[in-house]
Amino acid sequence: MLNQFVLISLLALGGLCALAADVIQLKDQAAITGQVLAEKREQVAIDIGYTVLVIPRDQIVQITKSGDRKPETADATQPAKKSEINSALFETAVTSTPERSVRELVSLLGETVVQVRTPSGLGSGFIINEDGFLITNFHVIEGETQISVEVYHQKSGQFERKSYKEVKIVAMNKFEDMALLKIDDKNIPKFSRVLVGDSDALSVGERVFAIGSPLGLERTVTEGILSTKARQIQGELYLQTTTQINPGNSGGPLFNMRGEVIGITNMKMTFGEGLGFAIPIETVKYFLNHRDAYAYDNDNPSSPYRYLEPPSRVSKLNP
Repeated sequence: MLNQFVLISLLALGGLCALAADVIQLKDQAAITGQVLAEKREQVAIDIGYTVLVIPRDQIVQITKSGDRKPETADATQPAKKSEINSALFETAVTSTPERSVRELVSLLGETVVQVRTPSGLGSGFIINEDGFLITNFHVIEGETQISVEVYHQKSGQFERKSYKEVKIVAMNKFEDMALLKIDDKNIPKFSRVLVGDSDALSVGERVFAIGSPLGLERTVTEGILSTKARQIQGELYLQTTTQINPGNSGGPLFNMRGEVIGITNMKMTFGEGLGFAIPIETVKYFLNHRDAYAYDNDNPSSPYRYLEPPSRVSKLNP
C-alpha cells in the first residue's frame, strides 16, 4: 500500500493528468486529475489516462467531481487575464483565450521565437520574459559558451533580424534537455514574450503548431495534431505530435491554437514521418521555478551546475 501511495505522489507532483476532470486532493497538497472509477470505504480508484491508481482513503482530503464545478467562461472580446508567476520570470493565462488560426497567431508570436547560434551549430528558442530571458534545449548549447541569439523585431508589419552577441547561460538541466539563457547586450529593448500554457489540459487530437529554424530556415511554421500526451522514451514523458520537427527546430516552442506554449520541440524519429516529440511545458515550469538548483557557474564552464562553497571551519580558541 505504501509503495502505491509513493507512486501516486510522484505522479501528482509530476503534473500527470487524464482527460477527465475529477480531482482528488491529497494531504501533501498534491492533486490527481482523472476519472474516478470506484469509491470504496478504504480506497478510491482513479483513471489517469494510461493507468489506474488506487488511493488510500486516509490520504485523501477531498474529491471534486467534474459536475461539481462551475464551468469557466471567457469573454472572447476581452484579453485573457494574466498572472505573474515566480517573480515574473514567465506568465500564464488564468482564463482561456479564444482559439485563432495559425496565420493570425504566427503574426502575433513572430517576435517571441528566436534562433540560437553557437560555433558548432544552431537551434531555436523562445523568449519568456521582456528582459530577455529565453528557453532552448541543452543540446543546442552543450559545450559552448560563445552564444548569440537572433531576434526578429516587428516594425511596420515587417520582421527585421537583429543579432545579440552577449548571451549568458543562467541555468541548465542536461538530463531533461533544457537551458535558460539571458540576452545581456547593452541598451536592449523590452522583448515580446510568450504566454506559458498547460500541457496537462491538452486533448489527444488537438491541433498544435511549431515555429523554428529547421536546417537553418528561420521562421518556418509547421502544423499538426497532438498524437499522445505521455509517450515514454528512456524514462521521460514527451508530447508526441505529427508536427514536422527537424534539426534546427530543437529548443523552439510548440503552441496550442490559443497561442500558448505547451512544449519544447526537441527530437524526432529518424526513420519515419510525423513522429515529433516535445518536452511538456509542465516540466519546463518546474525547471524555471527551481532554476536556482540548476544554476550555471560562469566561472566554471566545464560544470553545468553551481556548487556552494563548503562552510568554513570555526577556529578553536586556545585554552
